[in-house]
Amino acid sequence: MLDDQNKTRAILMPVRDYSEHTQQEDPELDALVREIIGRVADKWTMLALETLTEHGPLRFTRLGELIGGVSQKMLTKTVRQMEADGLVTRTVFPVIPPKVEYQLTELGLSLSEAFCGVWIWAEQHRDTIEQARRAFQERRTGVQG
Repeated sequence: MLDDQNKTRAILMPVRDYSEHTQQEDPELDALVREIIGRVADKWTMLALETLTEHGPLRFTRLGELIGGVSQKMLTKTVRQMEADGLVTRTVFPVIPPKVEYQLTELGLSLSEAFCGVWIWAEQHRDTIEQARRAFQERRTGVQG
C-alpha cells in the first residue's frame, strides 16, 4: 500500500518509471493491474460501465439494448466477470417471471470515474485524432496508388 508521499511520487512519475517501480517492489500488484486492465479495458465492459453509470440499475435486457450491438452471450460473460471483480451487483427479485437487475458497486463507480478521463481526453483531442487519421489514410493511399 502506498503512503501519501509515495502516492504523490507515483502520480508524478513517468509511466515507464512507475511501471518499473511497481514491478520491482510488488510483482503481485503489477500482475493484478495487468489482469484488471485486460478485463475492464475491453469494449463491452467499458460500455456496460458507461451505461450503468448513466442509467443506474438496469435489467439485463435493457442493459443490452442501451449498449447496442452486444450478443446475449457476450453480455452475460461481461456482467458475470464484472460481478466476480466486484464492479456490479446482481439482484434477483422473487417474481414470476424472474426479474434480475444489475447495478454498479462503489468499486464500479470509482472505475467508471477513472475511465471518464478517457472520454474527456477523446472529446478534447477529437479533431487532432481525426486529422491524424485522414493524413495517415492519405499517406497510405498515396503509397499504394
